[in-house]
Amino acid sequence: MAYDSTATKERILSAASSEFAAYGVAGARVDRIAANAKANKRAIYDYFGDKNALFAAVLQRLMADLAEAVPPDADADLGSYSATLYDYHRTHPEALRLLLWEALEFGADQVPDEDARTQHYLDKLRATETTATGTDDPRALLFFTMGLVGWSLAMPQLRRMVLGPDYTLDQLRTAVSSAVRTLSGTPSGPQV
Repeated sequence: MAYDSTATKERILSAASSEFAAYGVAGARVDRIAANAKANKRAIYDYFGDKNALFAAVLQRLMADLAEAVPPDADADLGSYSATLYDYHRTHPEALRLLLWEALEFGADQVPDEDARTQHYLDKLRATETTATGTDDPRALLFFTMGLVGWSLAMPQLRRMVLGPDYTLDQLRTAVSSAVRTLSGTPSGPQV
């Protein structure tokens, strides 16, 4: 059987995504990534360079998948967008974990692929500007929308303490979407 470099790269990215989501960059171990990817360490270094470059490749993949799953849509109101984003993060919890690790690891420094990611957010911002009426600053509204979605799912302990242990994730999805609609000045529409 011939060696398949594309399949090896995919296995490495998948294993690295899980490893980084669990341990961050500092705690991730290339040995574990290689073992879980059924690849040797040398392949990781040959294909991706060092551990930081591998983390950057994982984030680039994550953001591409997220942009494809939750694209900017000038026809959708921000409440619908927030519900779709919420659903994505609920079914892909590693995405939020990776973004939280990125924040912990990089702080205010420039992050991997920042220019391309900024462009995605600018595209979303342009879509936001066509539907938002309740704010003078659509940038802040988009930021608040992402914050409501992310924080709601990233902090289960706070969610439980504030909302109670019986408050379901479906109830939270509805509440987040409603709050975003209120912030954006768009009328409550059908729940997506």
